[in-house]
Amino acid sequence: MNMLILAEINIKNMENRFRSLTIFEFQSRFPDDEACYTYLAELKWGDGFRCPQCGHTNYCSGKREHDRQCTSCHRISSPTSGTLFHKVKFSILKAFYIVYYVSTNTKGISSTELSRKLGLRQKTCWLFKMKVMKAMESSGNNKIEGNTEVDETVVGGQEEGVVGRKNNKKKLVVFAIERKGKGVSRMYGKAIQHSSAKELGDFMKATIASSANIKTDQWTGYKPLLHDFENLVQVKSGKKGDNFPDLHRAIMIFKSWIRGIHHNVEYLQLYIDEYCYRFNRSNMKEGIFENLMMRMINKPPCSYKQIIA
Repeated sequence: MNMLILAEINIKNMENRFRSLTIFEFQSRFPDDEACYTYLAELKWGDGFRCPQCGHTNYCSGKREHDRQCTSCHRISSPTSGTLFHKVKFSILKAFYIVYYVSTNTKGISSTELSRKLGLRQKTCWLFKMKVMKAMESSGNNKIEGNTEVDETVVGGQEEGVVGRKNNKKKLVVFAIERKGKGVSRMYGKAIQHSSAKELGDFMKATIASSANIKTDQWTGYKPLLHDFENLVQVKSGKKGDNFPDLHRAIMIFKSWIRGIHHNVEYLQLYIDEYCYRFNRSNMKEGIFENLMMRMINKPPCSYKQIIA
């Protein structure tokens, strides 16, 4: 087989991998609960079974078809136990649909719209959507290393009588972007209480490599961070942020997304995680659903009380 044919095969494989997963393909792949449990079992134990209680690797069948029982301590594990699907109160198939809609809708989807599509209560859809968004939280393993811009903004608009970076009911958020070529390749964000050197520093240390070329405005909270980031440069923001056009454009798009889909957001960090997750994987297309399902499996269970805490 010559190199030209091999190259054509590789291109075809890439096209198949990143081709959008249509609703018809999704329905064909997951026609019922049985198909969903089979998929979860393969995803969870594809590399081999390990008992979450004693670590034993041998198992026998459990009471239900897809359960596995440890032959040492006899603990029974289901495909959903120890995951964000744990104790789901409705059909696992509808839970898959929520993951699909959240991951593949480029502009996101509200819990009200999920309720209408799936025939579930809005609060039920909201809670499980929060769990899906929890899986979108950044792992912190892929820090920004190139040309970086950092700035804070107030989500919800400036409040009357409130000056500068102070806020009362509105939310203060710090964003960082990685500039590549003529655009933005990555984006991270965090809701913060104050634009202090500590809070800004905690965010930047978690998301940006110390060797990155960082540009910020002249806010005093960034000055102490020169000790941690050797290539940090402070410049004037300019009129309407003229010196940070890509960053401010990315922030404006995020704000428009919040207003257009979710209107009033109380649990802002989860929405920031959702937006950045989708933004950073905008080229994954079909792979984004599988990636999110793997994250749902690897994240521990999260209760309603934990989400609202």
